[in-house]
Amino acid sequence: MGDAERRLEVTLAIAGWDYLSFRSYTFRAGQVVAGESAADEMAMVLLSGAVTIEVAGPGWGETWECRGREEVFAGTPFAIYLPPGHTYRTTVHADADCAYGRAPADGTRPPRLVRPEDVAAETDGAGNRTTRILNPEDTEHLLCAETIVEGGRWQGLPPHQDKVPAAGERDREEVTYYRMQPADGWALQRIFTDDDAVDEALTVHHADATIARPGEHHPVVAAPGTLVYALRFLAGPDVGWPR
Repeated sequence: MGDAERRLEVTLAIAGWDYLSFRSYTFRAGQVVAGESAADEMAMVLLSGAVTIEVAGPGWGETWECRGREEVFAGTPFAIYLPPGHTYRTTVHADADCAYGRAPADGTRPPRLVRPEDVAAETDGAGNRTTRILNPEDTEHLLCAETIVEGGRWQGLPPHQDKVPAAGERDREEVTYYRMQPADGWALQRIFTDDDAVDEALTVHHADATIARPGEHHPVVAAPGTLVYALRFLAGPDVGWPR
């Protein structure tokens, strides 16, 4: 990916997964960073900053201007989706934080630029604001959404897990990347299975990431006085949103 500051990485080997990998980067103004989707479909979410992205595939090329928000709590993001076999070249105009999700794919979906005006935030029953960035019709195996959770509120309750087809859920792998306001804020996440074979409580801090494997519930609660940003990437053979 060139000379960029990698913050976090979750590979298939690290997680023991078949589909989802994740990386987050910080780019500095003036950098030019190149990469490729290779055999994967990939999504990049511009968390903050301003970049120009030149994308190219077989017989096709386009330049996308992404003048993003100042920080993750200010509005909706720019994002890009690329199928396998595409390249990209990112010119950074203002310091930028980016998150990438990838999954193996066949290349049946077209490249796409997601602008802030293309996506709308929705409020769930708990009062959390969620923006669905990539939906099942946009990709083969990859989904992406961000949620803002206010202090004292839960996200992911009632608990869902990422593998119960009979209950309307799908076999999915999930990475959640967090930002906190203030930066020394925190949240708690419980990861557990119905049979209690897994039952863990995690303290989540600014710029942390957590993983949830198929079959694991993973609700999170924001500490009082903390505003939590949660960016989720999900991938699996039968992709769809939790119900």
